[in-house]
Amino acid sequence: MRVMIVDDELPARERLKALLTDSGEDEVCGEASTGETALRIAAECRPEVVLMDIRMPGMDGLEAARELAKLHPAPAVVFTTAYDQHALAAFETRAVDYLLKPVRRERLEEALDRVRERNSTSSAPTEQPGRAHICARGRKRVELVPIEDVIYLQAEQKYITVRHPEGEVLIEEPLKALETEFGDRFTRIHRNALVAREYISGLERDRAGHLYVTFKHIDDRLEVSRRHAAALRELILKL
Repeated sequence: MRVMIVDDELPARERLKALLTDSGEDEVCGEASTGETALRIAAECRPEVVLMDIRMPGMDGLEAARELAKLHPAPAVVFTTAYDQHALAAFETRAVDYLLKPVRRERLEEALDRVRERNSTSSAPTEQPGRAHICARGRKRVELVPIEDVIYLQAEQKYITVRHPEGEVLIEEPLKALETEFGDRFTRIHRNALVAREYISGLERDRAGHLYVTFKHIDDRLEVSRRHAAALRELILKL
């Protein structure tokens, strides 16, 4: 893949170049030390992925990522930063991954493999890849939940519960927007709930006749509305 490196610190750029050279699978097509320069070079070299720092003089990495998303085709963005407090804002720009410095070889390869997989399976290569994680900000830290680990999303008032095998986190995003972004993984079972198809284990009724979906790995169950019951039964027969 064609990779562009954007970081205002030369040692950081050199480290990433060395890691990419060792892998032998990727080509560094450009370098930049500012967001403004990154936009100009990206328009010329058309990178498939941009490894970008967040804190830079002038235009920072977040603003640069939003501008890069306007390119056709738009490159995937992987942020490389020493500060984890920017994770929420980073994923709001649809970044593919968020690597903390010093960047480890294994994490870099994992991020690039994710980009390759999405590029190879995307039916719309001009669109920027969607998020790989749901990002939730707690009182003391930011928690990243891989999309493939999300079992269901349930809305309650202004929050969305993101349920995963190890527990749950709360986020503030519209359920409809999440359905649009991740509709290839989730199906709607109620006006307030989306469930991951791969985690559905079956359906059951209670004594009152209410229909519920059950899940693999957890004991939770969610009520299915009458409106969505027929489509869900049809989906389960195909799983």
